[in-house]
Amino acid sequence: MIHISQKLKDQLWWMIISVDYDYTRISIADHELNDGNLTLWLEDKHDFKNSLEECLQMDITAKQFAKVIKNENLNSYEGTKMHPTKKFLFKTRIEVNEPIKWYQEDASVIEQQWAREAVVKTLLTQLVENEVAEVSTW
Repeated sequence: MIHISQKLKDQLWWMIISVDYDYTRISIADHELNDGNLTLWLEDKHDFKNSLEECLQMDITAKQFAKVIKNENLNSYEGTKMHPTKKFLFKTRIEVNEPIKWYQEDASVIEQQWAREAVVKTLLTQLVENEVAEVSTW
């Protein structure tokens, strides 16, 4: 679960409403990963902005970004390993690298894009599911 500040929740709801609840219209205008944070600038595909200042800026920690990469199995693949002492084969997930290192060093451009899109999808899903859960408890 990614921590979302109330301010970001409000901004994301505004964006969801402005795209008429069509999440496919939300795109990542730009991104930056530094100092332990991933910054994504979001915009409406039907209303492109002239500058990043006009886009919705979303910051998440690298730790939360790593969780998303790991949960989506982006930095691993299913493979077969041999047990070191008993010498039998078993299927398992084989990690290519730690999530952030994988993103920076091993991932292709398209895989990096998938990781960033997974963050947006995770945040939007979490936002909507939490809102539905809060409404249903009334």
